[in-house]
Amino acid sequence: RLLLHHHHHPPLALAMPAAQILQYRGLEYAASLYQHWTFALFYVVAELYSSVSISVLFWQFANAVVPVSKSVRFYPLFGQVSSLAPILAGQYVRLYAAAEGTDMTGSMHRVTGAVCACGVAMMALHHHYMNLVESETAPISPASTPAKKKAKKPKMSLGESLKFLARSEYLGYLAVMVLSYGLSIQFTDIMWKSMVKKLYPETIDYQRYFARFSSRVGATTFVVIFFGSNIVKHLGWRTGALATPMIMALMGAPFFFMILSSSGQLDDPSRLAVIVSVGAIQSMLSKATKNALFDPTTQMAYIPLDEESKVKGKAAIDVLGSRFGKSGGALLQQALVLHFGTIAAAAPVVTGVLYTVLGAWLTAAARLSVLFEDKRAAKTA
Repeated sequence: RLLLHHHHHPPLALAMPAAQILQYRGLEYAASLYQHWTFALFYVVAELYSSVSISVLFWQFANAVVPVSKSVRFYPLFGQVSSLAPILAGQYVRLYAAAEGTDMTGSMHRVTGAVCACGVAMMALHHHYMNLVESETAPISPASTPAKKKAKKPKMSLGESLKFLARSEYLGYLAVMVLSYGLSIQFTDIMWKSMVKKLYPETIDYQRYFARFSSRVGATTFVVIFFGSNIVKHLGWRTGALATPMIMALMGAPFFFMILSSSGQLDDPSRLAVIVSVGAIQSMLSKATKNALFDPTTQMAYIPLDEESKVKGKAAIDVLGSRFGKSGGALLQQALVLHFGTIAAAAPVVTGVLYTVLGAWLTAAARLSVLFEDKRAAKTA
């Protein structure tokens, strides 16, 4: 309601002299967030809802009901079915929510309505599946077979999470992988989206571009998962875990090279269009391999663990990933913007940090693969 109110009335700007803020280089972004706080709040809630709440809760449910022997078969399938979502969402926005003649207010009404409808559908499906699982796993004679209480996921503070992860080499490597993905995708996405915004300064045009991009990501993910499931099955967990950072490293190189070599030429529409296209391919393949290979392999890594490590380890990594993943990358880039003035000007630093993180990710994945295979062999022996 706050966001929709924003479209009908002047922004709820907080009293602050613009000149006082804008005299500092780079602070215009902070001033915009401060003045248009309702937009910022809506965006934060939307990000948490999609990338934290839905993703974490789904994979917790999947880990609880899918045995390790069937995870190689079903986890890539979950990703393949989920790849249909961005295709449908992109087409919904392109053909209806942001159709020609629709302003941003009408588009937001339609998108928010669709999100609410999907939320109700998810709650209904989850309720149905929980009843189905309980009926299939219920003992024949409850009196003679006492039901096991399901371990509750503990609420761990940041300090407790770090201490718990420090005690386990296995979970430590897994935490590095999850954290590295959050940082890497934030570095590349913010840089690329700043280029898209320069190419499409009008908000409705920007939304239409990402509607088309969303459908392409879904289609690419569907194809990658089709082959990716065979990668994990035939080439092993290690190859699947290394695929995402390798793709991000290889495809990020031409994107950042073009930005670094285009100093003073980013206002040229033709050159900017090429940079945006290269960045779109990089982002598309990164997200496709993440959905097809990174999510299944990281979730499979929890299955061979004992119950305490599985529950507490996932809780600790969720805390670390949510606090220092995307948020840490965004805060670092905001600091660079304050220093350099624009994110494009900070590209050399962002590039260096990105490839340092990718190197740590590749190292952690390679070492974890040895531990994973050892635990898996011990559990199936």
